[in-house]
Amino acid sequence: MSKGAETRTAILHVGVETAYRVGLGGLTIGELARSTGLSKSGLFAHFRSKESLQLEVLKQARNEFIASVIQPAILTPRGEPRVRALFENWLDCVLRRMPGACLFVKALSEFEEQTGPVRDQLFQDHRDLYDSLALSVQTGVTEGQFGADLDPMQFAFDLDGIMLVCYHWLQLIDADDAEARARRAFETLLDAARRPS
Repeated sequence: MSKGAETRTAILHVGVETAYRVGLGGLTIGELARSTGLSKSGLFAHFRSKESLQLEVLKQARNEFIASVIQPAILTPRGEPRVRALFENWLDCVLRRMPGACLFVKALSEFEEQTGPVRDQLFQDHRDLYDSLALSVQTGVTEGQFGADLDPMQFAFDLDGIMLVCYHWLQLIDADDAEARARRAFETLLDAARRPS
């Protein structure tokens, strides 16, 4: 990676952290300038508009999530071990409040009623996540580790629900038992996946 690309990635990482703090809608070139200590004119030359900046920050958040959650899981054996690795990596991101993972939760609630490229990208990122989860579950079905009648997309739906509730429980209810509750819910989901209906 060139020095320019490294600098841009570092700026976008600060953008992810800033958007996590102020909201994706609150992320502006001026706000990023304050967070990085760089000039607004210099950042404007990179991003040109608030919308362009928001899209680039979403792309960076996606890349960080993939690097922390998806890529390490792909290195594990297919089927249940990979699904478990996805859960463990994702849970770790939630518990550490990793901005690249948690930004999508916040941004979706901000943009769900809006129209335009940022909302479209958020929706596509979520669909891509569900497809990745479902594909990992499908390999477990194919290899006989999960019941033949298991609906992989339903499993992805339920797993996402566990992670969303864990995030909210951690933030709002009781940080001390969010992890234990998420783990119990995941084991229940896995047990049900292993049994035919």
